[in-house]
Amino acid sequence: MKVDMKNWLFISSLLVLVCFVLMSFMIVQQQKPAKPWAVPDKYKNMKNTSKKDAASISDGKILYNKECNSCHGKTGKGDGIKAKTLKTTSGDFTTTTFQSQTDGAIYYKSFVGRDEMPNYEKKITNELDRWAVINYIRSLKK
Repeated sequence: MKVDMKNWLFISSLLVLVCFVLMSFMIVQQQKPAKPWAVPDKYKNMKNTSKKDAASISDGKILYNKECNSCHGKTGKGDGIKAKTLKTTSGDFTTTTFQSQTDGAIYYKSFVGRDEMPNYEKKITNELDRWAVINYIRSLKK
């Protein structure tokens, strides 16, 4: 089969156009920042009932690695192995913006959840274990 220059140019242009459209679609489909969380006052004002000591942080790290690491990453930067499959970013726990939240707000977001952030109230049922996770997350400052 002989392809003349005109057909070759048309086919090449069409392939370039298809590649451009596909790449544009992929860029649009990338993760978007999560919409702001509305944390109820009940949680915003909640006080951490766990002592923020080495034992609590260690216990929290174990639970974090089991339940949170896959999306939020080993160091809490939102770069876990599942993070790229999410429609929204999983956030960076090491930032000043994140760390400036109350313990209760982090508790609400971590255990009640919303959208792609699942509810963990039935997975981590012990209240001290939940606060231990919060204590560990607090230890992830930059």
